[in-house]
Order: sequence, then C-alpha cells, then structure tokens
Amino acid sequence: MTRARDDLLRAARFERPALIPMRYSINASCWHHYPQEALLDLQEAHPLLFPGFQRLREPVVPRLEPWQRAGRPYWDGWGCVWQTTDDGITGAVTGHPLERWAGWEEYRAPDPSADFGWGPIDWAAEEAALGRARAAGQLVSGGLRHGHTFMTLADIRGYTNLLCDMADDEPRLGRLIAMVEEFNLAIVQRYLGLGVEWMSYPEDLGMQHGPMLSPAQFRRYIAPSYRRLMDPARAAGCVIHMHSDGDIRALAADLLSDGVEVLNLQDLVNGLDWIADTLAGRVCIDLDVDRQSVTRFGSPAQIDALLRGEVTRLGRREGGLMMVYGLYPGTPIENAWAVADAMERYASHFA
Repeated sequence: MTRARDDLLRAARFERPALIPMRYSINASCWHHYPQEALLDLQEAHPLLFPGFQRLREPVVPRLEPWQRAGRPYWDGWGCVWQTTDDGITGAVTGHPLERWAGWEEYRAPDPSADFGWGPIDWAAEEAALGRARAAGQLVSGGLRHGHTFMTLADIRGYTNLLCDMADDEPRLGRLIAMVEEFNLAIVQRYLGLGVEWMSYPEDLGMQHGPMLSPAQFRRYIAPSYRRLMDPARAAGCVIHMHSDGDIRALAADLLSDGVEVLNLQDLVNGLDWIADTLAGRVCIDLDVDRQSVTRFGSPAQIDALLRGEVTRLGRREGGLMMVYGLYPGTPIENAWAVADAMERYASHFA
C-alpha cells in the first residue's frame, strides 16, 4: 500500500492518516498558457504533490478529450453538442437533443458497455489500468462522469426547460430520469465488478450563490437516483465520494443522508465558518481550494494564510480532511507556487 492511498482511505474513514492528503491538478490548458519549464519546475520542486515525477526533454503535449478541443463541436453519446474556445477546458453544451419533446419516443441512451456517457470507453483497458493500480498499491477507484444525473438532464433538455419540467410535473421527465439512472447504474456495476474501493459521483449542483435547483426539487427528482446509484457501492464497502462546485449549503444535509462519505466542495464559495460548523467531524471534507479570488489575485503571503487557516480550522488528528487545488490559466505562476508550497508545508499540520 502506498502512503498516498493509505492516507486517503484513513482520512476518509477518520482513521488517523499520517498526512492530510493534498492533491494539485494542472489543467491541460495550462501547458499552452504558461512557459512549460515553469510548470515542470513546479512539479519537480514539490515531490509530495507530484510523487515519482520525471522531467521529460520533449515538450508536454497533453492528451485532450474531444470535448476539450477548441473549434470543433462534439456530439456525446446522449446527442448533446459540446463546444469550447480553449484547448484543455471542458466545453459547454450548446445543443440539446430533447430541447423539444418531439423526438422523445425515438430517443435512446448510449450503450454503457461501450460508452461512458461522454464518449467511448474500453472496459478491457479500464480493467487493465485498475489492475496496474492495484499491483502498485495505488487507490483503485472508479466513478461516474462529471455531471452524471442533474447536469445530464440539463444537457439533454436545456437548463430552463428542465426546471420548467420539474415545476410543471412533466410526466416524461420521470421516464427520462429513469433512463439516465439505468445507464449510470450500469457504469457503477461495471466498476464494482472490477473491484474498486472508491467510487466518485461528480456533479455540479451549485451556483455562485445558492444551488441550481431548489432543495425540494433535488429531494424529489435527483436524490432518489443518487441513493440508488450509491447504495451498491456502499454495500460493496467502497468509499463514496461526491464532488460539486458552487454554493451547495442548502443541499448538504440531503447529500449526507444519501450516503456521501467524502464531500468535495469549494471553500470560499460555501464559507469556511459554515463548513467548519456544519460539516467538520460529520463527513470527510475534500476542500477545493479557492480559484476565484485569493489564489488568483492575492499575494503569496495571503495564499499561505488562507491554507494555514483552513488546515487549522478543519484539520483533525483523527482525519476527515483532504484538500485539492486546480491550476487554471490566469493565476500568476508565483501564486501557483505559493499554493503548492503551502500544501506541502501544512500537510502535517493537525489541530
């Protein structure tokens, strides 16, 4: 077992990790927005965040998914049209296959034996990759695609149409939800059959202020699917991880009742005081470090103070805290370094 895997599982289960798990993700778009040498230097200087890093002589050419390629509309397995303006940044859906219900009777889900929802998946290759992770003592994890339920429904129907469907009690909506859930459950069962120990359910539910749907709408239309998708993984002994960007304070109690064990949420959008008072000790907090204000516009000293304060407020000797930062274009490189420095500095800082 690697220390990283051990710490993740111990933090999630409140079993006294040796270090607070810290993850630092460099978005693919960064490789053409920053000098590549600066990003390579950053990785080389932070072995805790980038274990096993080996510097390459050739330029880094990140692998881009079709929905991350600028200038090319992409149709996913649900028939949604994705477009982006910057290579590496996941696009937005600009075409909704059921914007009108006219085509409903002929509408079909993608085949989960060959399609992940966003595009093709090779399950044999996935099994081999999970086998390699297991042999190396790494975390053996699976998960649904980002936006697996609510966001998929919004992509298929259009956001405004979806909320109107909920308000109008549209009878076809229940059938569409069932179709999406059946597809998702097949993906979950595939991963469980491959012996994963960690299942992720990433889906943005929040806006800058408040959720994208009311708590009543979430409880009626979305939460039942969440429970049915998480129950088999929980029964198999998997850690249940949920990600959502945005302000999800109004939905947090429902998410925990659905069985979420590790909740990845944004720090400043939801508020550190609220997170500490409401979630600390009840669920493992996977804290998404600010990308909007302090790390973007603050000084390195302010960044250090932010992370030190978060670890001091939320870190516990028994566990229950992990942190993740995503670097995107626009953040000064010195601030990118300051985040990495602070994450390594405070990984051993328990309250």
